[in-house]
Amino acid sequence: MRKVGLLLLVIQIAFTSFGQAKLTNPRFEQMLDSLLTHQVQEVLPGDIAMEQDCIYLDTREKKEYKVSRIKGATWVGYNSFALKKVRDIPKDQKIIVYCTVGYRSEKIAEKLVNAGFTNVSNLYGGIFEWVHQDQPVYNDTGSTQEVHTYDKNWSQWLHKGIKKF
Repeated sequence: MRKVGLLLLVIQIAFTSFGQAKLTNPRFEQMLDSLLTHQVQEVLPGDIAMEQDCIYLDTREKKEYKVSRIKGATWVGYNSFALKKVRDIPKDQKIIVYCTVGYRSEKIAEKLVNAGFTNVSNLYGGIFEWVHQDQPVYNDTGSTQEVHTYDKNWSQWLHKGIKKF
């Protein structure tokens, strides 16, 4: 009976922590939880770092994208976003949308889902968390340590890499 109780406790702990987002900075996670609506599926960098069958859409502004991006990402913008930019992507294609921290990408992901895309995820924590979890970023010349932080206020949340704004 004691073994059964112990087993149930282990299972409960495993399921309690399964599926909960874990970022590298609890304060950053708390800020994101108050900022985001969580209405679209979210993924963490560690969950997708080896994904090869997906399309990454960068929803930041062009100047941010030029500083650094996830390898192979397609720039679609935020203020300039239009569904025609994704018209050639199959509706069932796995798409991961990201921005600086996840707010703008969440809004674009919602637009994609509303337009009939069925496999869309928001990168929780954005490119900041991508870099925090030691994932590489690139610019037009190759690998870089630079990350556009949007502005000085948002730069407080980037703890790795070289801040650019």
